[in-house]
Amino acid sequence: MIYINAIGYYIPEERINNDYFKQLTGLTDEWIVQRTGIKTRSRAKADENINTMSVEAVRNALPSLPYDIKDVDLIISSTYSPYDTVGTAAHVVQREFEIPDCKAFLISSACSSFSNALEIVEVYFAAGKARRALIIGGDKNSAYCNENDPKAGHLWGDAAVAFFLSKERVSEADYEVLEVFTEALGCTGKGPDGIQLRPLDGGIAMPEGKDVFVRACTIMPDNARKLLEHHGYTFDDLAYFIGHQANMRILKNISSNIGLPEEKVLSNIEDLGNTGSASCALVFAQNIDKFHKGDLVCISVFGGGYSAGAALVRI
Repeated sequence: MIYINAIGYYIPEERINNDYFKQLTGLTDEWIVQRTGIKTRSRAKADENINTMSVEAVRNALPSLPYDIKDVDLIISSTYSPYDTVGTAAHVVQREFEIPDCKAFLISSACSSFSNALEIVEVYFAAGKARRALIIGGDKNSAYCNENDPKAGHLWGDAAVAFFLSKERVSEADYEVLEVFTEALGCTGKGPDGIQLRPLDGGIAMPEGKDVFVRACTIMPDNARKLLEHHGYTFDDLAYFIGHQANMRILKNISSNIGLPEEKVLSNIEDLGNTGSASCALVFAQNIDKFHKGDLVCISVFGGGYSAGAALVRI
């Protein structure tokens, strides 16, 4: 079992509007909004990176953390845009907050990285190798984004999120993760060719956007349905659904196909763009005030590789 004890996040203040891209790619505000739903995207400062943003996300969670941060015995950084692949965000956070006795490492599985980290925590808890964990997820997409790319240069935002987790319930305010599921889909559709991040060869690219769209519209609701049915629920039982923030048209397509009112499909893509590994967890964090005790919230992600993940949370 996994319980969510505290949540924090960091979103850079700067917003890049669609007019910025007209001079670079010729794409108009109307065209971008119609096809993606994005009006602005968050942009980190030049001296910010996934390490600094992770530290701020953790700091934001501390006021609501019901135990000493030094009790954390597992830290996982989940990102596909590491600032340093050796001195990872997990190690930086460990040092910044003086957490002496823990495991710390980085994992990456495109936009499903946070879901993969959640499943790793589940396994560590089940094996008795950890009791209290911290996942820090997010990306500085602007570090790798090719803004001159008319296919994908306008999609990306920057942000980080932090979840503190425990093996046992710590307080009545904890949220319960009923189940988490991930899968690799490299053999599906265009697979590894669908979305790319090659730091020395063009940065982030989405050469197979149509295939990404089709797969995301199918796989995210299918995985959500599997989790719900496994626990005896249907989409009607959901208080909220949170899909990966890649494209508003994907979210509207899913909402229509599963018969869920659009107001129950939470998003932040209009303001922040695609924030990568932070995406769904960030939407969850931003909407905590909407949740009520007993609500069911389903998170479902689809990303590059291809990869996917879903989690069912009871408030």
